[in-house]
Amino acid sequence: MKRLVIVRAQPAQWLVALLLSALGGCAGREPSGTFPTTSPPPISESGEMILPSRWWMTFEDPALDLQINQALGGSFTLAGALQRLEAARALTRREASDLRPDVNGIADIGSTFGPGNDQTTYAWGLEAAYQVDLWGAIESRVDAERLRAEATEADYYAVALTLSAEIARTWYSLIEAHAQLVLLDDQIDTNRTGQKLQEARFGLGLIRSADVLRQRQLVESTLEQVAIVEARIDLLEHQLAVLQGQMPQMAGFDPGSELPGLPPMPVTGLPSELLQRRPDVRRDYLAFIAADRDVASAVSSQYPRINLTGSLLNIAERPETLFRDWFVSIGGQLVAPLIDGGQRRAEVDRTSALVRQRFNEYGETMLTAFREVEDALARERFQLQRLGHLKTQVKLAQQSSDQLREQYLIGDTDYLSVLTAITAQQRLQRETLSAQLELVLIRISLYIALAGDFDTRPQDLQKSELTVELFPLETVIDE
Repeated sequence: MKRLVIVRAQPAQWLVALLLSALGGCAGREPSGTFPTTSPPPISESGEMILPSRWWMTFEDPALDLQINQALGGSFTLAGALQRLEAARALTRREASDLRPDVNGIADIGSTFGPGNDQTTYAWGLEAAYQVDLWGAIESRVDAERLRAEATEADYYAVALTLSAEIARTWYSLIEAHAQLVLLDDQIDTNRTGQKLQEARFGLGLIRSADVLRQRQLVESTLEQVAIVEARIDLLEHQLAVLQGQMPQMAGFDPGSELPGLPPMPVTGLPSELLQRRPDVRRDYLAFIAADRDVASAVSSQYPRINLTGSLLNIAERPETLFRDWFVSIGGQLVAPLIDGGQRRAEVDRTSALVRQRFNEYGETMLTAFREVEDALARERFQLQRLGHLKTQVKLAQQSSDQLREQYLIGDTDYLSVLTAITAQQRLQRETLSAQLELVLIRISLYIALAGDFDTRPQDLQKSELTVELFPLETVIDE
């Protein structure tokens, strides 16, 4: 007997209907709930470039390829996700063993002491037991564990995607930090040159000491920014090393200071294709169907069951007659639950509630998948606009600074106005670099929102000119 669980959940029903039709119905049973058949609206934007499974290859950056390759081979997080998958598969095999008979070998020696002659009995042979799966309870339980193992596999790929994204974000953040250092070095040179000029003018009695002090303050402010960026570089290097399974205190990177250009916009595809690609959506879908199979098992456990037993034994009173007398026993047992204090009914209610919970988690994951794509598209569109405005501001700030210097030299303005213009110009230069990094990070978010499974085995890559010094944990431990 099979039981239909009706799930009443309003949000995103059309999304669920779409994926159910794409991935197949509820394993062996009618799907929980009734869903409308309307299709979701298309994704708002799309490009022309086909996104490869190894999404980071779109940047055409051998250094990034190397970093992600090392992480795939050394990450403890990814290795832990793989072991969770192995454990889930083993659990499925354990549950599947209940579909086959249990056969045990036995050997027994017993002695009786008392009035009369003492007696010793020798017995050995085989015993078998088998539960007939009349109502499919065991099969449903096995299906549930198999589906959960598949969900764990999807989660493994979700972890791999997250790891690759974290490596890319950290790597390009490290590059941007080095670019900030180069920019700050130029700004320090400019500000120190201005300090020398102001000190010389002060020595000639042309300006007040306050102008010199303000210029010195500007130099110190720029040096403060250097300290902040250098601290950020150290933290990013530590993070990147740990992501790759390395000791943070022994990692060194020389990533350069050039951020990559933005690759062409990828094809976003149809909503149904997005849902089928994303491992997190597949994971929650499989968890939902597995919970549905748990309900079937819980319902079936309320019905009578049949246990079959059999044995083949050899019993002897003396060792020399051990192989002479054989006994065969075959039996059957019908077990019908009568009074259990509501335990089985409560289990049905628990698993039914869990189906509804998994359904809502599944719907939320699908909505989140669409939101992440739309968010990344919107953020990239407006970030490009922001970058354009920032670059225009940098040009205007440069012009303003140059004009104010000229006016200051002829006495038409005070030095505070010049310092304000210089400070604004240098701040805008640093903000522009940060905005360029943010644009790259937004594109990474879009790739992750669109990406699916990829081959997680490390590739045989040749090291580029990038200098990377990583020391394996074994080396540290040996020392």
